[in-house]
Amino acid sequence: MGGSGRDSMLVLVRHGESEWNKLNLFTGWKDPDLSEKGIAEARQAGRLLKTEGFHFDIAFTSDLKRAQNTLSIILAELGQTGLATVKDQKLNERDYGDLSGLNKDDARKRWGEKQVHIWRRSYDVPPPGGESLKDTAARVLPYYEARIWPEIAGGRNVLVVAHGNSLRALIMKLEGLTGEQIVARELGTGVPIIYRLTREGIVAERRDLVA
Repeated sequence: MGGSGRDSMLVLVRHGESEWNKLNLFTGWKDPDLSEKGIAEARQAGRLLKTEGFHFDIAFTSDLKRAQNTLSIILAELGQTGLATVKDQKLNERDYGDLSGLNKDDARKRWGEKQVHIWRRSYDVPPPGGESLKDTAARVLPYYEARIWPEIAGGRNVLVVAHGNSLRALIMKLEGLTGEQIVARELGTGVPIIYRLTREGIVAERRDLVA
């Protein structure tokens, strides 16, 4: 699928379920692999994109294998395993700092339900030793402007496979949302979010691709 006329397609996919998602652990910059369910989710994403006739010109992903492996599976389903791919730490998940590797229920017992909720769902309050969503956006958005947007502006179709919070930062920009609005946005694992963008970067169409 090419853009109609002057428009380009940007597809965002949160990685499939990881082993730590399954165990209800804070993951952040830790590097667990996909669970069996996560592999199946990635395959499903690839099949859905193939059914829609998508053909990408370049892909971007993070420095973490759960995102990289999701991308590899999607590209295999699309028959595009040789696609030019850029891997960058700037697209990594939010760093959960001292929470990384902890079970979310254990974290609530240690710091209290209210405090953990604030760390998870506020825009600008970081957990100890970690990043807030605002901090995450401060690295993701300049990277988008410098590396991803020029590809879109050049008329190319772009696939980004990353993480819940790095993608929230992009969605906040694309859709003009506030910090409070974006922290409430849930992103399903392995669900492609499709944007048709004008050459000015305006969202002409947005939809989730689900079976």
